[in-house]
Amino acid sequence: MGRHTLHGNPPITVHLRRSTRARRLSLRVSRLDGRVSLTLPHFTPEDEGISFLQSKEGWLRKQLVGVRPIQQVQLGGTVPFRGEQLEIREGKGRGVATTQSAILIAPGRPVGAQLRAFFRTEARSALAAASDRYAAMLGRRYTRLTMRDTRSRWGSCTSDGGLMYSWRLILAPPEVLDYVAAHEVAHLAEMNHGPAFWNTVEQLCPDFAQHRRWLKLHGDTLHSVSFDD
Repeated sequence: MGRHTLHGNPPITVHLRRSTRARRLSLRVSRLDGRVSLTLPHFTPEDEGISFLQSKEGWLRKQLVGVRPIQQVQLGGTVPFRGEQLEIREGKGRGVATTQSAILIAPGRPVGAQLRAFFRTEARSALAAASDRYAAMLGRRYTRLTMRDTRSRWGSCTSDGGLMYSWRLILAPPEVLDYVAAHEVAHLAEMNHGPAFWNTVEQLCPDFAQHRRWLKLHGDTLHSVSFDD
């Protein structure tokens, strides 16, 4: 449907969506990145939804206290890549390139769209390499590898050997990305989270515990980066 802004200090952007299944107005705040969503039943007028939203502004601002602020990618700002904060600069080429301290984008094109596409490509390459390596160590094969922007999990493995990963893992330190690949590949041998599964993870990634801890402590920072232009 679009967006609505609640003016104040600070302003709050609310994403509006229609649902044929919803039976009542629903306001939700993501604890991962602070995204605010208002769901309206198909038959509810938009102005009624806005009135409902305004009546909940006090509650909404309380919910947003403590939520990590959104890091909007923009020229002159920074963005995490492989665990390092790189300055976003305008380059001279037609694509995205990196230096030791900066990420260079093509001029005249949306910043967020360029970086999102670049990170997805880099993530696929890194995760495919890690998955291939760990699968070879186990003597197992996976059937496919897909990239998504998931908010509830960093990866998954289906019963038929399909691997799925969040492309935002490319923003994390490389060893954290490798751990998630080891975790999902281990499911090719153990489709559970029992002792045998964790023994397999440790076999593939001996120091997995510290990388798992990093995701628990800092994973929300990866979701707080916004690539919306």
